[in-house]
Amino acid sequence: MLGKAELLEGIAGKNRGLLATERDKMAILAAIANLEDRNPNPRPLEVRELLEGNWRLLYTTSKDLLNLGRIPLWQLGQIYQCVRVKDAKIYNIAEVSGLPYLEGLISVCARFEPVSERRVNVRFDRSIVGLQRLIGYESVDNFIEQIETGKKFTALDVKIENREQRGWLDITYLDDDLRIGRGNEGSVFVLTK
Repeated sequence: MLGKAELLEGIAGKNRGLLATERDKMAILAAIANLEDRNPNPRPLEVRELLEGNWRLLYTTSKDLLNLGRIPLWQLGQIYQCVRVKDAKIYNIAEVSGLPYLEGLISVCARFEPVSERRVNVRFDRSIVGLQRLIGYESVDNFIEQIETGKKFTALDVKIENREQRGWLDITYLDDDLRIGRGNEGSVFVLTK
């Protein structure tokens, strides 16, 4: 699909948006809108098998995520959003590195509730921030398995009880390996499997 190739070419080399100029951002948002107009799955929440899985962030306008890449002495690694449809859970996981042996992990666990054909309300439940070695981080799937067993990590592992820690996400494009979403704070997310 031409629109998809244009979008992927436009975001290549932009470090998830950290290196995007204002002109880049405008072109990328236009490519995103073009692709959203041709969404092969206009009811993405009904295509559970496509939505399920570990999605890697390619591009975002989210200041919260992009600011992780601006922390002194830290380099932002991969960022994942892992969707577990059956359990209605989302795991946001950011890998960070810097000094040797001090690789870190920033994770937020959330529950989601479908409220329309393409929108989910999200409620954040738990935040885990720490060193990958102390947490025992090997992979995204292994980490999620540990969370699901109720493991308490050697890290800043906090239950989020603030009722204000919620939001929503519209899934505006979904195919076999690309997902685009728009969040309640006006942020855009482009992810791949």
